[in-house]
Amino acid sequence: MQVPYAKKWQNETDKLREIALGCDLTEELKWGKPCFTFLKKNVAIVIPLKESCALAFFKGALLKDPRHVLEKAGEHTQAGRWIKFTSIKEITALQSSLRKYLYEAIELEEAGKKVELRKPSEYTIPEELQTLLNNNAALKVSFNALTPGRRKSYVFHISSAKQAKTRAARAERCIPMIQNGRGFNEQPR
Repeated sequence: MQVPYAKKWQNETDKLREIALGCDLTEELKWGKPCFTFLKKNVAIVIPLKESCALAFFKGALLKDPRHVLEKAGEHTQAGRWIKFTSIKEITALQSSLRKYLYEAIELEEAGKKVELRKPSEYTIPEELQTLLNNNAALKVSFNALTPGRRKSYVFHISSAKQAKTRAARAERCIPMIQNGRGFNEQPR
């Protein structure tokens, strides 16, 4: 299914695809978007967003960024970086830099470089959730049985609240989901 705003950025998407294909990358459709690979490894992907179009690098954290144009996609992003565009003119102005980033990303793949990711166990469990876990052995067993990514989803959701009472309320509301083995954003099975 194509996102409704994909057409809005069709010209920009086509220009970014042209640049990536000019760097000897293979284009594949992944997650419904043009993804560019080298030796079957994901290098970059073009993502149409509501307010812009982005060229995202899977190992962008390892790229040198002399122009300071690479951004984290979100607060908790570890490896990926992207550059957002709102016009063909912006893409054309950065075209030579984009090629340099793409060729550097290919070199990273050839060298087998990996981004050192922070382990889910390194994230501090919010005090409000930790108190619930300490006071409820069954809940603690359920929480520890979750996949690392699911545990991390609760840590992020609860700790993002500024006030302690909001964090406590969020932790309480998460109990049934934790007991059912779901991550925070997962729908019921």
